[in-house]
Amino acid sequence: MTDTAPILLWFRRDLRLSDHPALTEAAASGRPVIPVFLCDPVVEGLGAAPKWRLGLGVGHFSQRLESIGARLILRRGDALECLQALIRETGASAVWWMRQYDPDQIARDKSVKAALRDQGVDARSFSGHLLFEPWEVATGQGKFYQVYTPFWKSVRGRDVAARLPAPKALRAPETWPGRDDLADWQMGRAMNRGADVVAQYLHIGEAAAQTRLATFMRHGIESYAADRDRLDKDATSGLSENLTYGEISPLALWEAGQRALADGKSGAETFLKEVVWREFAYHLIYHTPHITRDSWREGWDTFPWQKNNPDALRWKQGRTGIEVVDAAMREMYVTGRMHNRARMLVGSYLTKHMLTHWRIGMDWFAECLVDWDPAANAMGWQWVAGSGPDASPYFRIFNPDTQADKFDPKRAYRKAWVAELSDHPPDSALQLYAACPRSWAMSKDQDYPAPLVDLAEGRNRALDAYQKR
Repeated sequence: MTDTAPILLWFRRDLRLSDHPALTEAAASGRPVIPVFLCDPVVEGLGAAPKWRLGLGVGHFSQRLESIGARLILRRGDALECLQALIRETGASAVWWMRQYDPDQIARDKSVKAALRDQGVDARSFSGHLLFEPWEVATGQGKFYQVYTPFWKSVRGRDVAARLPAPKALRAPETWPGRDDLADWQMGRAMNRGADVVAQYLHIGEAAAQTRLATFMRHGIESYAADRDRLDKDATSGLSENLTYGEISPLALWEAGQRALADGKSGAETFLKEVVWREFAYHLIYHTPHITRDSWREGWDTFPWQKNNPDALRWKQGRTGIEVVDAAMREMYVTGRMHNRARMLVGSYLTKHMLTHWRIGMDWFAECLVDWDPAANAMGWQWVAGSGPDASPYFRIFNPDTQADKFDPKRAYRKAWVAELSDHPPDSALQLYAACPRSWAMSKDQDYPAPLVDLAEGRNRALDAYQKR
């Protein structure tokens, strides 16, 4: 082991060159740097849409690395075995990576780090996926935060790490190891015909993310607080897609938001709070990892939610008979994303009006969203179901019709995604039939269904179930 031995730099959800502490330190070491991406069981276990989108991001990032004289080495299999094989092939003495915080990745990384260190390898993890490490934010009693507002107040004035520029070059090894062909992994296979439809709505890579942020800061931040819940307006940054794959850092968003705040932009603080909402989700998933599969609040595991059922399939298909719920589900199949306000409405309707378990919705989103995030998805579903970190849990039952009237007053959002609501539906609505599973046998010639659940009746049933739990 010498100072000239290569460093294996293991990329995961950090597909960028700037604001990458592990990459910056590796480049500054003067040693050869071998970038690596592994299709390990964690990656293999992803749902159809996030796995496909990750593959597209990896392909784009590979080209970006080649522009600075590097190569992304692709290997498939158990993470430790792949890394050990690369160490033998290259003589690398170090494996570095940026930390992840969900239970599956923590378990993998701990095992890999311990095994490599036992072999004398410099196995090291770096920050960068979050603004604040979960163990560094605590209450006055030294405990983790369980409510968002105190968490926000605790971190809003804290210093954050400095932004890091992208390295202009990386030292190459004398010989590059062999690598898999990304196409052989078939990461988009489960998307089937939906891939061609959703691909039109993607913004892949670091440059696209930075452009998105700059555009939002010029044209969207001023009205963000007032319009971010409007379903009929393009009033959000759209950066969740890039943030989940690390194509842009939370530092970049935080810095831009702070500049906007200093400039007196009225929506800046609300935007910063949304960045911190993501931090809070990771704070919870780190300290309470059971949030990904079990009720976060005690006493909710016996609540009489239904498991998979025919009505849940109607919800998945966007055929509940509740226009805004169906519009949101269909937006997801066509674009791979869903407006945040709409996510709350479809979640509330499934778990409360339909009394169907939040896991059904959480797992379906994990299958269908290109911006799927393990922490945000788990916390969001438990929050809306009432079993999670909400100050007024089960009493918050959204009426989707009144919400639609408020946030889609001219029905533009609903008509954009539900073809049956128009004599001449737009292309956005018609694209559903080229994206959804063939087995659903959905057609634009179908009549729009009657509501699955009367809204008043569903609300009363949900409250009655809560009282009896």
